[in-house]
Amino acid sequence: MAKLKPVVFVQGKYAYNVQNTTQQIMLLNALKVTKDPNKLRDLIGVKTVADVYRTLDKIAMRKEYQTALGKHGMTFDYIVKNIKSEIDNAEKSSDRLSALNMILKSTGLDKYEDSTIGGGSWEDILLKINDEQKELPAGEMKEYDVDVPEMPEHIRLAKEKSNKESKQIYD
Repeated sequence: MAKLKPVVFVQGKYAYNVQNTTQQIMLLNALKVTKDPNKLRDLIGVKTVADVYRTLDKIAMRKEYQTALGKHGMTFDYIVKNIKSEIDNAEKSSDRLSALNMILKSTGLDKYEDSTIGGGSWEDILLKINDEQKELPAGEMKEYDVDVPEMPEHIRLAKEKSNKESKQIYD
């Protein structure tokens, strides 16, 4: 069975409608331990028992919603197939680009964010390495120090035993 995606409750006057996915997950795990609503309330960190039942209702609605989508053929395959069809058959290039942009956004590839890990972006690091290699005479490569970790004795003995056994197979 596929993992069910959360149903998000966006607006509301009270906190009833907030997205509480974490509490839903904690509630599902807490139900493995106890069925007592008061203990469940303490385990998931809500104020009232009514909040426990409200969270259970959200889980049930999410499951029912996912089941209804599946019954009517609204799967991810269906969505992707129709987006691809729109890309292939769109009359204007702006429509094709919009559909492609939708795909990029769904995969998180719509933005290029420069990461500054290690004193610069990955491009800067590659350029620096390339410049260092250009300074060396032709055919030479920069030497690197490699710290080889010591192998624990029990692993070394197990490898030796395995090597002896494998040699006996082929002798």
